[in-house]
Amino acid sequence: MVTSRWANFAEFSLPQQTNYFYIQKKKALARHTRCDVYCGARETVGGSSVSSGCWGEDSNHEYGWARRTPTYVAPIRFSSLWIRFLPRMHRLKISLNQETRSSDIHIGAGVRRDLGNLIPFKAPRRVGIISNQRVFDLYGREVVRSLKSAGFKTFPWLMPEGERYKSFRILEKAVNFLSETGFERDDLVMALGGGVVGDLAGFAAAIYLRGLRLIQAPTTLLSQIDSSVGGKTGINLPTGKNLVGAFHQPASVFIDTETLASLPPRELTSGFCEMVKQSLVADESLFQMTVNCLQNKRELNSPEFEELIAAQCGFKASIVANDERESTNRSDTRSRRVLNFGHTTAHALETVTNYRHFRHGEAVGYGMLVAGELSRDLGLIDAGDLKLLRDAVSLCGPLPRADNLDLNQITGALKHDKKSVGGQINWVLLEGIGRPRIVEGRLISAKSLRLSLRAGLKALERQKESFH
Repeated sequence: MVTSRWANFAEFSLPQQTNYFYIQKKKALARHTRCDVYCGARETVGGSSVSSGCWGEDSNHEYGWARRTPTYVAPIRFSSLWIRFLPRMHRLKISLNQETRSSDIHIGAGVRRDLGNLIPFKAPRRVGIISNQRVFDLYGREVVRSLKSAGFKTFPWLMPEGERYKSFRILEKAVNFLSETGFERDDLVMALGGGVVGDLAGFAAAIYLRGLRLIQAPTTLLSQIDSSVGGKTGINLPTGKNLVGAFHQPASVFIDTETLASLPPRELTSGFCEMVKQSLVADESLFQMTVNCLQNKRELNSPEFEELIAAQCGFKASIVANDERESTNRSDTRSRRVLNFGHTTAHALETVTNYRHFRHGEAVGYGMLVAGELSRDLGLIDAGDLKLLRDAVSLCGPLPRADNLDLNQITGALKHDKKSVGGQINWVLLEGIGRPRIVEGRLISAKSLRLSLRAGLKALERQKESFH
């Protein structure tokens, strides 16, 4: 059996960086000796706020603001700007010494029946269980019984089912529920369900009373190995997915592998695609372990599959512990940004279809295929590596048709990708298995992008005879 070094990484700590706050007086304007203008920090002149640069007089004897040379901006006159000296600047520094935070991940069959004893907080406390009707009908009674037996007070709240309900409207209802029920800062929010429930419940916990403790109890494969681990929470906007949210680490994650038996085939395919995604950016061992489980069609309740879930969670936990907030200054192979492999195209596909056509993992499947095409087009991988990627995605199961979507709409949606930096999309591509590379969008031509989209969105159509 192939094992992974990530399998034993079941607990991770998040070192808290020291935060600094600076309070300083606004700089006064000073005369620029070279260009006969006035330079300084942000000022308010004539009711208008202007950024750092230079005030100068143009040929029409009007004054304006410029970055380098005197340039007319607005006809704002002033009487005198001669300043002979600068006042002192006061600077205060506040250091926040906070304890290291950690999250525990519990994985096993039937974990839901022992939640009351496993939660690392003492009763009595309120527990707001945010779920949907389908999941709560299946597991809600057992979860409530376990919590009550341990002395917790339970308050269920059910949200509509579906990605399109990750919205401000539903979020407002969730926080109103917490308020009307009288939740206090020592109380808990539990997300019982898949990724949609986890994202919205986590965001509600993050913003109500400036933060309640969060318990994740994921019931889908995708949420168990991905969205419940790492603290990303959020909702969607009409312009794109997860554009509003917060980092809010769960106190504990409880993964009950028995819940996978109730999932429909498309939900399993969605989770398998996320497994392939993580293994492609991790290393050869996790990739081979994932492919072996999919090829041999391991039972979802088998020890091998449970070991795979633990390895997937361990890998993601190692990334999060090293780069919790996805720093834009990092581009190494252990940056949290590499977990976005396949997600740039995926989020665009979900947006243009109004979250009704694809499961999230299905869209990620196509996103990986597009990223693979771009990687080959840039010479980062060869045809053999691309075939490995395609074969792995094919093992996940059939994906909804995507080659009939409007490429113009997709490229338009890509512009709203939340991972953009400096107005440029940052693509996570591959140089090989376990070798992700972050590539600036300016290095990818519009022609290359359209060709890769077209090829990636119909790639599996060419392979049906080989795999089905």
